[in-house]
Amino acid sequence: MQPILQKAQPIVKHKCDKLSVLRYNVLMAKSDNIIEVEHFKISFAGKTVIKDLSFSVKRGEIFGLLGSNGSGKTTTIRALLGLYFADKGTLHINGKQFEPGDAVRIGYLPEERGLYKKENVFDVMTYFAHLKGLTNAKTWIMDYLKRVGLEEFAKTKINKLSQGMQQKVQLGICVMNDPELLILDEPTKGFDPVNRRLLMDIIEEQHKKGCTIIMITHYMDEVERLCDDVLLLKNGVARAYGSVKDVRKQFNNKTLDQIFVDVYGEKEEA
Repeated sequence: MQPILQKAQPIVKHKCDKLSVLRYNVLMAKSDNIIEVEHFKISFAGKTVIKDLSFSVKRGEIFGLLGSNGSGKTTTIRALLGLYFADKGTLHINGKQFEPGDAVRIGYLPEERGLYKKENVFDVMTYFAHLKGLTNAKTWIMDYLKRVGLEEFAKTKINKLSQGMQQKVQLGICVMNDPELLILDEPTKGFDPVNRRLLMDIIEEQHKKGCTIIMITHYMDEVERLCDDVLLLKNGVARAYGSVKDVRKQFNNKTLDQIFVDVYGEKEEA
């Protein structure tokens, strides 16, 4: 069993009049990371789900959070957003534990959808646009619906849409206010190649605007093409962590698909 992997941080050198070089580097390290998780542990009904997990996400990067179902990915995200409480450790966004009133703009697309199913698409999107302070809501919504092929469904109730259509609506709600942090749990699950490419284009556009993106996905080709850093979980333990290039190097330059199969093909120690 491999130990928990910690990604090496580069030594930063700066000139500074008022602060020592050491203190300055500490401050810079904190400001460079939008997310910092340290020694996170959580259990449910006496079963440990996450075991002493530590990792960070740099501002502006695309971070792949990988693992099979039940590995602890969604649990980690929910704890990061304050939906679960850690038994031990810290989970910080912008240097502090996240609270709903915090200034940081977060878009979260959970694997299970959370829309008002008896309302129509336009009204639901307008409601969230007002909550997010969008001033040109009608124009933005109709432009987005046209782009994703849902313009003719603007007045259709959510529960009359397919799961894929609902997913497009919820992604639109996530990105409408240009979030600083976008957390996507299986964003392209179940999509055909054309619609998968369309959604990934929208996600990449957010990244180009400076958005930090955490992406949970089982599509390793997406990870290799888009992600800067990755964390691979198995049974609540980090089995690989670092840049895509470094992780592949740790596993003899295998593809992420091959690494995933190797890690999950290993037998657990007794």
